[in-house]
Amino acid sequence: ASGLVGNLARPGGNVTGTASSSHASVGKQVELVRELLPNAKHLAILWNPENEAKRLEFEESFAAAKALGMHVRSVEVRTPHELDEGFATIVHDAPDALLVFIDSTTLSRRAAIVSFAALHRLPAIYQWRDFVHAGGLMSYGPNAEHEWRQAARVVDRILRGASPAEMPVQQPTKFELAINLPTARAL
Repeated sequence: ASGLVGNLARPGGNVTGTASSSHASVGKQVELVRELLPNAKHLAILWNPENEAKRLEFEESFAAAKALGMHVRSVEVRTPHELDEGFATIVHDAPDALLVFIDSTTLSRRAAIVSFAALHRLPAIYQWRDFVHAGGLMSYGPNAEHEWRQAARVVDRILRGASPAEMPVQQPTKFELAINLPTARAL
């Protein structure tokens, strides 16, 4: 959908690899928010709109939230320096929950994001368990370590002479749910 390859099975050109396909799991992340907070009506999504893959994830999560009768507030953060402004927007809007999309902007400031959510007693779901290890409440998404191993296998095949144009883009096959129990108890 982002236009990097023409077809997942036969990408063509010199591009192949592993697709994070996080957009396939954001609907489930919104459902998990609803399961955790059955009366939640307002969901803030912290994300970088300049990341085309995240734009697709936002559209998917917006549709999932709408189907569950939830209002979505887009909190756009393009650089780590814009995070404080994003936090101010979230505080002003007072959502019932927060969904954080992963990219270099949010990943580099995960401790600040987790601390912000804890300070404001805001239930938050993340796409990688790194945030749960940092004290975040919950994550759901592809198993990043498994995806990195898959990427290494792709690189190995290319270095051994395989044509990227002929190698299918690998899709995630392992997804994981992580919950930080001390954070859950504190909320």
